Amino acid sequence: MTTQHQHLVYGHSTAHDCLAFADAGTATEEAAEIRALTAARTWGEARQVRMTHLPNPAGPEYHEPEDGYADDKPFDITKVGAVEDGNWPPMVTERAFTVLPQDLQDRYGKRQVTVHNGDYLEIAVAGEGELVAELRVRGYEVTRDDALINLLDGFDLGSPAA
Repeated sequence: MTTQHQHLVYGHSTAHDCLAFADAGTATEEAAEIRALTAARTWGEARQVRMTHLPNPAGPEYHEPEDGYADDKPFDITKVGAVEDGNWPPMVTERAFTVLPQDLQDRYGKRQVTVHNGDYLEIAVAGEGELVAELRVRGYEVTRDDALINLLDGFDLGSPAA
């Protein structure tokens, strides 16, 4: 068993009704990118949102102005193809594959396969106490933040609260 010094944020993923984990070092920055894109009022504003951690699904590589997405046209995040298809932002529940140790993935999670969005790790909420305790024993700093986890998952992007 190796000791880690990593800070994880976790919470209840509403979309998958299970726990999800993310790297706390980048989670708040990713959330800011999602909020900024959600707040864009025009396609031009959406294209200008600076993305460091996530691809911009409103960017010119996906939506050309000459194809009806002119800079002055109203922008609605829920009408962007990648968002409608559930491909953006990426499922937060898949991050457990990279941030959790393999033995804990095996013990507390179950790989679930989706037809369109890839695999994710389903971690039962009932195992929260044991899993969090195990991570802390291994030197992880673990903080629960359901709102952040659901924002990273793109849950309810169309609501004014997002």
